[in-house]
Amino acid sequence: MTVASVRPIKQPTVCYLTKRFPRLSETFILDEILGLEAAGIDLRLYSIADPCEPEVQPDVRRVRSRVSYLRTGHGAWTAASDYSRFLRGHLTMLRRCPRRWTRAAAQVIRHGRSLAMAKHFVEAGGMAVELDGIGGDHIHAAFAHGPASVAFYAHLLTGRPFSFAAHAKDLYLSTPEVLAMKIRSATFVLACSESAANELRRIVDLQAGGSPDRDIDKVVYAPHGVDISRFRPAPNDPLVDVPADPLRLLAVGRLVPKKGYPALLQSLATLVGKGVDLQCRIVGSGSQRSELEALAAGLGLEGRVTFCGARTQQEIIREYQGADVFLQASVITGDGDRDGIPNSVLEAMACGMPVVATAVAGIPEVIRDHETGLLVAPGRPALMTEALEELVDDALLRAQLGAAARHFVEENLSRSICVEVPAALFQGRQSVGTKASGVSA
Repeated sequence: MTVASVRPIKQPTVCYLTKRFPRLSETFILDEILGLEAAGIDLRLYSIADPCEPEVQPDVRRVRSRVSYLRTGHGAWTAASDYSRFLRGHLTMLRRCPRRWTRAAAQVIRHGRSLAMAKHFVEAGGMAVELDGIGGDHIHAAFAHGPASVAFYAHLLTGRPFSFAAHAKDLYLSTPEVLAMKIRSATFVLACSESAANELRRIVDLQAGGSPDRDIDKVVYAPHGVDISRFRPAPNDPLVDVPADPLRLLAVGRLVPKKGYPALLQSLATLVGKGVDLQCRIVGSGSQRSELEALAAGLGLEGRVTFCGARTQQEIIREYQGADVFLQASVITGDGDRDGIPNSVLEAMACGMPVVATAVAGIPEVIRDHETGLLVAPGRPALMTEALEELVDDALLRAQLGAAARHFVEENLSRSICVEVPAALFQGRQSVGTKASGVSA
């Protein structure tokens, strides 16, 4: 008797589009790419532009897929040769399927006041031709703003399904009407927090006029994961009954308004004024650096606060392991921008650090007050001061919160767990509307 040969099931090719790759600060994108490749997803990486940053994360070398850039100019500049390539792409797509091209162009006219949408339509022409060339099966945008717009138009031009992810600024600063349009056309939408998922559902409901809308079911909770084998407590933790002297504090994140650094610095100044011996290291770069350095000096924090600039993941792990308490002072800015669940919070938790954080967006989903950390209202330096005072002389509480934080991440937010949801959706093993496993209650 002969045994019939079984053909291996072809894995779909997912064309993964981000805005700028690789960026030193967007480690969650790099981690997701590595996680998807490890899960067997056949990725083809696309980026609207090259960030041209002088330093990249060392783990970029582990990415198997080559990155194709839609724009070859530097920064916001687009090379003249790119426009020629985009034009040829649109002419090719117009010849292949004039009906699809006309439908896509009609969407641009519909949103004629948006120069950004027109620009993304032009860029999509170059990507669409490449998709046809490599036989890409699915288009996924890593962000809800520009990348999702390019992916949306590439979807209209090629007929291939598309999806996108929503996080923070890309969600909260997007036009609701345009975001709802993308959701209607997407196969599914990934939200990195329940807070973001609820905002997406609210937008769908609002645009539907309150009537039942099946597009709500497309929104899938898919949190970022942490590589818990690398982000872990220091191998030789100090004894919990030995007080830290001085108290070593750490904050990690871009120096931008939504991170709430002014309130954090005011809180530290109050503690110093009460006689607390502390040192705080702030890791990250951004537009507010000179302003924050001046504020720290004005508050008398010279010699107490160090602005370290940007760091690689390997360097940041050492920062986590060498500190006593992690601080996250996020706020909601006047234009509505805010964090989702900052990856730095999850990394600190994975390293067994007690975290003091503000109750903004998705942060309360992981920092549960006096369970996995301490939670305070945003923009209230006095409340952060009170929370820190609880930890100053209580090494046992610090150790308990840090251990609980590590356990929480191990159980709910390790990269191998979190990557399963998008991988299953890409491979067709899970359909939208299915209740995905999330953070346990």
